[in-house]
Amino acid sequence: MPETTAAPGAGRVPPEAGGVRADAERAPGAARPAALTTLQLMRRLDSGPRGLTEAQAGERLARLGENTVPSWRPVSWPRRFLGALRDPFTTVLLCLGLVSAAVASWGTACVILALVVVSCALRSGGEHQAGRAMAALRELVATTATVQRRAGADDAPRLREVPVDELVVGDVVRLGPGDLVPADVRLLRATGLTVHQAALTGESAPVPKRVEDAPAGDGGPDADEPPHMCFQGSSVATGSGTGLVVATGADTRFAAAYRERARRRGETAFDRSVHGIAWTLIRFMLLTPPLVLMANAALRGRGLETLPFAVAVAVGLTPEMLPVIVTTALARGAALLARTSGVIVKRLPALHDLGAIDVLCLDKTGTLTQDRPVVAHSAGPDGAPDPEVLRWAAVNSFWTIELAELPVPDALDEAVLAAADELGADPLAYEGVAALPFDPAVRMSTAVVRRPGSHGSHTLVVKGAVEDVLARCGRLGGGGADRVLDEAARERLLRYAAEQADGGLRLLAVARAERAPRLGGYRDAEVRGLAFLGFVALSDALAPSADEALRALAGRGVAVKVLTGDHPGTAARACRDLGLAPGEVLTAGRLAGLDGPALAEAVGRATVVARCTAQDKARIVAALRAAGHTTGFLGDGVNDLPALHAADVGICPRGAVPVAREGADVVLAEKDLTAIERAITAGRHASGNIAAYLRITLSSNLGNVIAMLAAGLLLPFLPMLPAQVLVQNLCFDAAQLALAFDRPAPGAAHRPAVLRPRVFLRFITAFGLINACADLATFGVLAYSAHVTAGTDSPTVFHAGWFTENLLTQGLVMLLLRTGRRVAEGRAAGPVPLAVTALAVVGLLLPVSPLAPLLAMSAPPPLYYPLLAAVLTLYGAALAYARTRYARRESGEGAPRAAMG
Repeated sequence: MPETTAAPGAGRVPPEAGGVRADAERAPGAARPAALTTLQLMRRLDSGPRGLTEAQAGERLARLGENTVPSWRPVSWPRRFLGALRDPFTTVLLCLGLVSAAVASWGTACVILALVVVSCALRSGGEHQAGRAMAALRELVATTATVQRRAGADDAPRLREVPVDELVVGDVVRLGPGDLVPADVRLLRATGLTVHQAALTGESAPVPKRVEDAPAGDGGPDADEPPHMCFQGSSVATGSGTGLVVATGADTRFAAAYRERARRRGETAFDRSVHGIAWTLIRFMLLTPPLVLMANAALRGRGLETLPFAVAVAVGLTPEMLPVIVTTALARGAALLARTSGVIVKRLPALHDLGAIDVLCLDKTGTLTQDRPVVAHSAGPDGAPDPEVLRWAAVNSFWTIELAELPVPDALDEAVLAAADELGADPLAYEGVAALPFDPAVRMSTAVVRRPGSHGSHTLVVKGAVEDVLARCGRLGGGGADRVLDEAARERLLRYAAEQADGGLRLLAVARAERAPRLGGYRDAEVRGLAFLGFVALSDALAPSADEALRALAGRGVAVKVLTGDHPGTAARACRDLGLAPGEVLTAGRLAGLDGPALAEAVGRATVVARCTAQDKARIVAALRAAGHTTGFLGDGVNDLPALHAADVGICPRGAVPVAREGADVVLAEKDLTAIERAITAGRHASGNIAAYLRITLSSNLGNVIAMLAAGLLLPFLPMLPAQVLVQNLCFDAAQLALAFDRPAPGAAHRPAVLRPRVFLRFITAFGLINACADLATFGVLAYSAHVTAGTDSPTVFHAGWFTENLLTQGLVMLLLRTGRRVAEGRAAGPVPLAVTALAVVGLLLPVSPLAPLLAMSAPPPLYYPLLAAVLTLYGAALAYARTRYARRESGEGAPRAAMG
């Protein structure tokens, strides 16, 4: 696992600050000191409005460390290789290899060691390649910052650009449109400042920031998101500001998210399923050798000479190729995703967990919707459609952008202008005179224009928040009417705006007034006595592929849960527009008193949970996991990190903040649900191949072990020599490698893929008994044919006949119990039929080849082969019947999800 490192003491407040940071300068949930005024804070930090001197900054940088978040050390390939040895099956194989070496079964020991090395090499190589891809995606939070410093104590301050990592506590920094906030800062001055902090809080709209000289103490409404603070990881949307750096490095709110990475994640779906099956088989394997030794000693009087055979039986029960098959299938799926969809799977088992997902939790912004608004409609004061309102709103937007010289146009203005252009409105029909850009304090913007040919009056066009614009209106002017705006009408308009907000729309109020020309310009205080024209309603632009992706996910049996910090109406409207029934719309506040199963049940009935904090998202995801769901979480911000770690699979887009990319298991090329659907499909295909291998090898091996135990007790000689068991296992294992490259049937991707030990135990017990019956029938055939033809019961003939039958029955199991497409569906035979053909050729030819004496085998009599064909025919029919009946029963019980294809 990656480890975090940070310079010792990086970003700490200097001793002269008393170790106290301003209120809300800590991460959410940390204790906050009493509120400090700006002057008190500056004294604590030994700074001032003019900033630090170069000497002070250099001394603090040397003493406290650079302004860097904890960085991730890449894990070396050898370390990944050693980490892969912790897999339970790999550990068991190593133990069996040591036992084989202890009893001088060197061939078995070498083969087992080779399987362990190949498995660990494949797994560590795939994860190392994913780590290198992630290293190429790492980005700095910011590169430089504009800081105000002095050469000496008596010198005037000057602005200069410095690398972000050289910022120290007490620095005074300047912020402008488009700037990334380089540290946690307390605002000293702000003009029209709004910031995008979706990466921290999940809010899609820019958040206004203002100066508060004496902020409120703990418990206020702005306790979690103080308006006088700007945090690292956010960016300036509009306006400008000057701020005092109060926290850098590991003390920033942004870096606090990295500390969440140190929390150990619980077992994922892959861990639970594979480990459950592994330890069940381990118990069988540990019990088998003592049982074989005791039975042979009691019934045949054999001693330790049967120990190699007992070890061979235990090895025969072991799915030796499981680590190789699992790693190959997952690595192949991960490589295919990276090549075709740009999806990076950082942790190979996460691909299996993707296939097992049955609940996908995500935010609305950037996933279901784009990060931009669109105009839904415009309406007059009576709520009736009125395109004239949109025309006046476009006049305000156009001339505000033109005359205010905004470095970055506001997204709302762009949406209004785009809609007006489709309507055919022409803002250039008016001549711009002046503009008052949007101010977060008054929450509106004003454009002053002049009608063509009219030099005796100016028209003030105002657009902004409904409450603020209505407060400055005295008349209703929409629809050609001009009447007084009384309190009853004002209340009616506010109720209409609230209803529209509950319906998921964001409203802008539009008003205008005629004024005599002014030579000295216009001020905000003069924007009064307006005539209210109506509303412009905006909604979030839907992601182009979201509706198609949601339908595909529903077809895959994946329930989508929207966990967002937005207004519940906004999230519910986006879901309805995409055809996703929101069901019961909850808010995080309503779930505050619930936990565990009650919380999971409440969220299960809903599609949308709004007003979620980072802790709310993580709590909901953890509750769903505890209820037995395999959960995925898609997020891209610092506030999403706890939920990314709480989920079985953490997913983020390539454009996410670095801390989210580091904490995720899967990284998408784009924040696109269709990529997740493709990744889930790839995970289910890989898991289907793993499940097919387990079904085939465990049922076949169990049947063989039962037959070997029975034969060992009934026959005067060992039913198989250790070398013969080794060669048979090698042939079967080599053929089964083709299962990692098989293409599952289309239906395998339609349900979550989960390995469940109880279901597999039922399966392998039923089909293992069928296989054991075929083996025992073969014993009778061998005894009859050998006695009739040759008049002898030679062990070498028995060994050869059973060797042939074992490989042929194992080939039949591979063909009939796999999940891949049938040969008739494709033009060329797939890897599994080719591998089965090779297995059959070896089984038929090796006992009659010159190599047979080396393995203590001799050719069976000719009569054996037609009798064997009859046994195989009956065995194949029994397998096909049992599979059909088993599939029907499991489908009736609703267990296809458990059977995993």
